[in-house]
Amino acid sequence: MLDSKYNIQDSIEKIDIVIPWVDSTDPVWLKEKEKYSSEVTSKSDAREIRYRDWNNLKYVFRSIEKFAPWVNKVHFITFGHLPKWLNTQCPKIHIVRHEDFIPKKYLPVFSSHVIELNMHRIEGLSEKFIYFNDDIFLIRPVNPDNFFRNGLPCDCNVPTLISPHILTFSPIVFNSVSYINKHFNKRYSLKTHIKHWLNIKYGIIGLIRCLYFMPWKYYTGFYNHHLAVSYLKSTLIEVWEKEPEILAKTCGHRFRDHSDVNQYIFRYWQFASDKFEPCSPHGKQFTISSDNSEIIDYIKNRKGRMICINDGEFTGNYETVKREINEALDSILTEKSKFEK
Repeated sequence: MLDSKYNIQDSIEKIDIVIPWVDSTDPVWLKEKEKYSSEVTSKSDAREIRYRDWNNLKYVFRSIEKFAPWVNKVHFITFGHLPKWLNTQCPKIHIVRHEDFIPKKYLPVFSSHVIELNMHRIEGLSEKFIYFNDDIFLIRPVNPDNFFRNGLPCDCNVPTLISPHILTFSPIVFNSVSYINKHFNKRYSLKTHIKHWLNIKYGIIGLIRCLYFMPWKYYTGFYNHHLAVSYLKSTLIEVWEKEPEILAKTCGHRFRDHSDVNQYIFRYWQFASDKFEPCSPHGKQFTISSDNSEIIDYIKNRKGRMICINDGEFTGNYETVKREINEALDSILTEKSKFEK
């Protein structure tokens, strides 16, 4: 059932989903990756953990069909390989290979950053789209206006301070925020759009953070929820027009590099340009560990609209944990979707 606040105008406009995926067991992909292994440096991140598959992609598609049937099209990005179970004839799926949208000079590529920065080039992509990862699952019904309202993306604008403790990720976030400060005046945004900062939808902790960071002259960072993100395609185009050098430099790295920016530069741009509508977080991100009872409970009791189950640095019993998590997903997403053969 649609929410009583459901915006009819938003229902008329198309909203797509973009999902990148890699089959790390594909011998062709592995051969290509090995061919360019000499380009991996001390500043690169080419660890196996970046490509490990938990064999639950079908539940991402099942969750979309069951809980977001209004989605117009799912643009499924791959190196060229496809899951054996995928129904490529499904009218809602668009198979997108890297060469279909990423400029040839950047190929082949093994970095998600390059894929993310070029999403606007996907043929037929709607102006409004939601960027998923293959570890994000809907677990409750959602409406279009959970993601877009008044023609703008819905998001949670909560400031934070970038911590350097995660050396493979923090520099990339820091780089993205640096370019936001280059183009936008935080004080002006506070003065003209205070409700985009102080909003009860961010929760008590969010409000406290906003108040704490308000006196700071520059943007210090933004809370990253690691869930699906709503974007306007025109935002990606605008950032490419304003900052082609850093985006092109990132795209020139076949593997993740500390000097990169990633898709967050687009999200932060929407915040700083005040082109978004405030909303509460849609769910919660969890990192896999040896004890995943909280993840399983969150799924089975559908405690949010969605969940992100992040691989993190897990080195325990991979097969056992994979089975436990996938059984939990199957308990609420039992029925095969039209995306499956």
